[in-house]
Amino acid sequence: MERLTGAQVLARCLVEQGVDTVFGYPGGTVLDIFDVLYDYRDRIRVVEPTHEQHGTHAADGYARATGRCGVMIATSGPGATNLVTGIATAYLDSVPMVAITGNVSNAMIGTDAFQELDITGVTLPITKHNYFVRNANDLQRMLREAFKLACSGRRGPVLVDIPADVQRAFIGYHELGPVEADDPLEPSEGSLERAARLIDKAQRPFVYFGGGVVSADAGEEVVQLARIIGAPMGCSLMGISGIPTATRNFLGMEGMHGHFASTRAMNECDCLIALGARFNDRSTGDRRTFAPSGKVVHVDVDSSEFSKTLDDMADVHGDVKSALQRLVGLVSPNTHEEWLRHVHELSAQERGYADYREGITPKNVMDAINRVRPEDVPVVTDVGQHQMWAAQYLSFTRPRSFITSGGLGTMGFGLGAAIGASLATRGRSLLVTGDGSFAMNMAELVTAADYGVPVTIVLLNNGTLGMVRQMQSLFRKGRHANTTLDRRVDYVALAQATGTEGTRVDTIEDFERALADSLSADGPTLIECPIGIDEFVTPVLQIGASMDDLIVNMDDVRARMGR
Repeated sequence: MERLTGAQVLARCLVEQGVDTVFGYPGGTVLDIFDVLYDYRDRIRVVEPTHEQHGTHAADGYARATGRCGVMIATSGPGATNLVTGIATAYLDSVPMVAITGNVSNAMIGTDAFQELDITGVTLPITKHNYFVRNANDLQRMLREAFKLACSGRRGPVLVDIPADVQRAFIGYHELGPVEADDPLEPSEGSLERAARLIDKAQRPFVYFGGGVVSADAGEEVVQLARIIGAPMGCSLMGISGIPTATRNFLGMEGMHGHFASTRAMNECDCLIALGARFNDRSTGDRRTFAPSGKVVHVDVDSSEFSKTLDDMADVHGDVKSALQRLVGLVSPNTHEEWLRHVHELSAQERGYADYREGITPKNVMDAINRVRPEDVPVVTDVGQHQMWAAQYLSFTRPRSFITSGGLGTMGFGLGAAIGASLATRGRSLLVTGDGSFAMNMAELVTAADYGVPVTIVLLNNGTLGMVRQMQSLFRKGRHANTTLDRRVDYVALAQATGTEGTRVDTIEDFERALADSLSADGPTLIECPIGIDEFVTPVLQIGASMDDLIVNMDDVRARMGR
C-alpha cells in the first residue's frame, strides 16, 4: 500500500478511471489538487475555461459526445456555486459528470470562513448523489463510488466536496483499476408480456423515443420494433440523432415546436410506446387532451418517470436496449397500412408548409449545413429559436451528434459544450447559436482560441431574444418588453480580437463557402448570419394549450396576429 496525499489519490483515481481531460479553474482551496495535476500533465489535460459555469458545460459536452464521464474541478464559494447551472443542466438531461470542489479545512467548517460554503447542501436537489469528504480515509472509496453512480442506471452528475486538509493528508492508496457501471437493469418478463399485449391490440401504434435511447445506444432496436409492428416513429428533442433522420417512417421531433406530422400522429395514436423518454409539457401540451385514445407503454430505466404526468397502462422498468431486444420477440408482426397511409398524408401536408423563400433564412442556413457538414461533426446548439430550427431541419446519421440543453433549456450552454465535444472527439464541432445566447458565453472564445479548439460557430443574429419575442407577438399583443437587444457589438471584430477567425455573410452562397472553409480551418471560426427580427419558429403552441390548437405555419401566425 502506498502512502499518498489526498490530492495525489484524486489524481490516481482520475487516471484509474481513464479520464484524459478535466475542465478546471484553480483557487485557494484546490491549490493542492492543481499542484498535483501539474505532475500528471502528460496523462491528464487540464482545460481552463474563462468561467466555471462554462467549464461545467464543457464537461457536459464532453460526456454527451462520447458517453464517458465528464469532470469539472472548482474552488470553494463562488467557484463552486458557478457550477450550479451546469450541474442542473446535466441532471435534467441525464448526463454523467463528476464535479469536484474544494472546501475550507475541516477545522474551519461552520465558522463562515472566507469562501466557505455548503455546496453539497446547495446541489443536493440537482445531483444523483453528493459526497462531503470529512475523513481522508474515505476519499478513494467516495471518488470511485462517484464515478460508478454517475454512469449507472439513469446517468447524471455527482459532486465530491473535498476540504483542503483532506487534500493534504497522507493516506493509504490501493491500486484497484477502473470501476464498472452497474450491469443494465433487466426488465421483468411479466412487464414485457403486458406491453406486448397492448401493442398487439393497437390499430394506430406510435413509437416515441427520447434521450434514453441515445444513452443506451438503442437506435437499431427502436427501428426494428417499429418495422415489426408497422408503427411510425417520433422523438423528443433529446432523442434527435438516436436514429438516422432519413429512416423510413421516422417523422422527426414532436411537440410544441416539433414536426407537424410527428405531433399529429402522436396525438392521434391509440398506443403510445415511449422509450427512454419523459412526457414534459413541451411534448404534451395540455395533458388532459393529449393523445386521448392512446394507451401508454412506457419503457425506462428510471421508475420514477412512470405515470408521473400520464397514466401509463404498461410500465417496463429496465434498460431500454435490453428491453427492446426482448420485446421484438414477443410482439406480433403487423403492417397497419391504413394508419401509415394516413401518417404519410400528414407528412405531405407538412411539406406543403415548407418555407421556400430565398436568401439567408433559418431553413436555408440549416439546409446549407446539411450539404456541407461531414457526418462525424457533432452539432451543438444554445437555446432559443435557433435551437428549434436546428432540431427541425438538420439531418443526422450518427448517434450523439446532436447536443443541446433540453430539460433545463440553458441559454449560454452552447460554446462550452461545443468546446467539450470537440476535445472529446479530437475533431471539429459545429455550434448553432443566436445573439442572445452567444452574449452569455462569448468569453469562451478566449478558451477556444487559446487551446486551438476547432469549433465552427454559426451565429444567427436577429437583434432580439427571438423565442420570447415571438411569444410576445402571438400571446402578448405584440408588447415586446425587453426583448429587442439593439446591441452595438461587432461579433466578427470580437472574435478576431480573441484570435478566432470571423466573417459576416450576406448571401446563402457566401455562407456555404464560409462554412466549407471553416470546417478545414485549424482553430475556432465564427460566421455571423444576419436574419430578420420577425422570423418565427413554426409549429408553435401557447404554453399549456392543447395540441389541437397547434399553430402550424406562418398563415396561422398571421391570422393569429390579425394581419
